[in-house]
Amino acid sequence: MPNWSKLIEAKIRLARLGAKRSKPGENQRVPPGQKVVSDFPVLDLGLAPQVTQASWRLRLSGLVEQEIALDWAAFRALPQVRDVSDFHCVTRWSRLDMDWEGVRVRELVMLVRPAEQARFVTLYAADGYTTNLPLDALLDDDVLVAHSVLGKPLSAEHGGPVRMVVPKRYAWKSAKWLSGIEFHAEDRPGFWETRGYHNEADPWKEQRFDSDA
Repeated sequence: MPNWSKLIEAKIRLARLGAKRSKPGENQRVPPGQKVVSDFPVLDLGLAPQVTQASWRLRLSGLVEQEIALDWAAFRALPQVRDVSDFHCVTRWSRLDMDWEGVRVRELVMLVRPAEQARFVTLYAADGYTTNLPLDALLDDDVLVAHSVLGKPLSAEHGGPVRMVVPKRYAWKSAKWLSGIEFHAEDRPGFWETRGYHNEADPWKEQRFDSDA
């Protein structure tokens, strides 16, 4: 098992680096305090869950009309799309023009038909990670459960076989190794949100930490 306290402290140090000298992004596409990179850095909790296409399942549960558990064949039978978006990490790097392939999350939402009182979701990952979002945040065209990026299947280190992609939020909201989406009435902060990270995670407002304006 990883040393959670050291991992958490290291990531918070990275996210805080340069906070006092934050300035507007390099162009209108880059949020304040971010630097454009050409690689795809790997950041996670230090675990490497062994998830294959054969073993993978995605469970949608909670305040829904019909709970479902998709296997790989059922997931790939859903409408598949490509979407190009920018990806912003709280540790201050951004990569532009990420070409993702997968299923729009709103397709999954329509399958389970959330109850009227469902306003929030928790995303679950195979490494035990969780994060939270308003249900409305999942309905944009660019929010995907992605299986490929830049023309190749997602590698394990980047969350394969599937990960969530929520381009309008910092990347910790884009859970790797996605295994579940639970719908509920109240907001439930996840792993980083209970450790001082901002609940909303809007890059354009620099919502990195709870104390951020």
